[in-house]
Amino acid sequence: MRSAHVAKGACERPRHPIDKQLQLASMLGMGVQRMQDSHGVTFGEALRVWTRIAALSFGGPAGQIAVMHRILVEEKRWISETRFLHALNYCMLLPGPEAQQLATYIGWLMHGIRGGLAAGLLFILPGALSIMALSFVYALFGATGFVSALFFGLKAAVLAIVIEAVVRVGRRALKNAIMQALAAAAFVALFVFAIPFPLVILAAGLAGFMGARSRHAAFFAAGGHAPAQKQTQLHMARLSDEAIDNPQRNAQALRAALGSAALWLVPVIAILAIFGQAHVFAQIALFFSKMAVVTFGGAYAVLAYVAQQAVDHYQWLKPGEMLDGLGMAETTPGPLVMVLQFVGFMGAFRDAGAMNPLLAGAIGGLIATWVTFAPCFLWIFLGAPYIERLRSNKALTGALSAITAAVVGVILNLAIWFAFHTLFGRVIEWRGFGAQIDLPDLASANMPAILLALAAAIAIFRFKIGMIKVLCACSLAGLGLHYAGWV
Repeated sequence: MRSAHVAKGACERPRHPIDKQLQLASMLGMGVQRMQDSHGVTFGEALRVWTRIAALSFGGPAGQIAVMHRILVEEKRWISETRFLHALNYCMLLPGPEAQQLATYIGWLMHGIRGGLAAGLLFILPGALSIMALSFVYALFGATGFVSALFFGLKAAVLAIVIEAVVRVGRRALKNAIMQALAAAAFVALFVFAIPFPLVILAAGLAGFMGARSRHAAFFAAGGHAPAQKQTQLHMARLSDEAIDNPQRNAQALRAALGSAALWLVPVIAILAIFGQAHVFAQIALFFSKMAVVTFGGAYAVLAYVAQQAVDHYQWLKPGEMLDGLGMAETTPGPLVMVLQFVGFMGAFRDAGAMNPLLAGAIGGLIATWVTFAPCFLWIFLGAPYIERLRSNKALTGALSAITAAVVGVILNLAIWFAFHTLFGRVIEWRGFGAQIDLPDLASANMPAILLALAAAIAIFRFKIGMIKVLCACSLAGLGLHYAGWV
């Protein structure tokens, strides 16, 4: 009798909260509403938090991921440290901005398709609006003394920030001689032989894939843009660490992926059919669609290629204007690749034909933004249900490590390209023995720019001053130099 009473009491005793967490994985596949009830976070509350994260998403991918980690893992405790890094590692395998894709992925985990769409769109909305407004200002007043001086200071600061990115990524990625050799090879391929950026990335990925298949330990040394904070002690998160594996939910994600592909490609096809392949709108749609597929390593990795194509091939921008756009992206929330909206805006603004230039610029900027970010939702919704399989694939891990190493060489090439066009008035192209190298004309050195860039570098490297403060200080210094008659 006592045994029966004990058994009954054991069945009726209140469950510890952790017991509910352990059952969450089985409930996740029962639909969005049941999942929402399980973790207790309403969609409205999630929207408010994603809006807050979007407004604070300054500082490039490392800073943006750190903000998400602090709010989602430490403050709200929606997701555990393990689950957060699990999602981040998957996003690092993808082309495009990993921070925006991480937001989309966690939004999908919390509230299904609508959660992923809301988190991803809110993450880019503040930056898109800011860059569009600044593009209008730049197109209308960029040649005036005040605005020109403002961006003169921004260029010097951005140059120091890009150099700091080379050092930061290099410390994380170049853990052994093989990774260092891959970085050096990528730099030489780009800087000396002008090999197209996508080929460099593909070659690095193939080398890493083959190296990992041969079980070489060097290809498992690199990591992603992990948050700077130390790993927090495991706490009870609202969302289980268990992977989602439910046929109904996977089918929903597949349908959403197909919808994302249609939203990406159908407008591109329509633009080609309406305007023709030679029109600037078609060129923007095709070029940035290609960028969306090959932009491994984030914004810094692809900007050198985009800048060279936009300046030399399409002639959408002048050399220094890419730095102006990057300065805009650095000082506004959202992914750094939002600078591509500025490139699309200026390209269409300068090749508007019979259309109003500002209207053409706005359309060009929106096209560039659309084809840059629509594929991000495709990658998440298509691959998220299979994240466990991808994470356990050692060959893919090796490919990512090699690509991360090659990105260091790519960013170094970007830093040198920016330095030549920021610190010197003229760049000379030298050709010979199969090489194609840009070299600065030393007689055209811009001493105010050199001194300002050195000051920005000292502030960042020696005194560890934050990026926003350095950008603002350099902008004010640019204005001071202008009114003093030195620039």
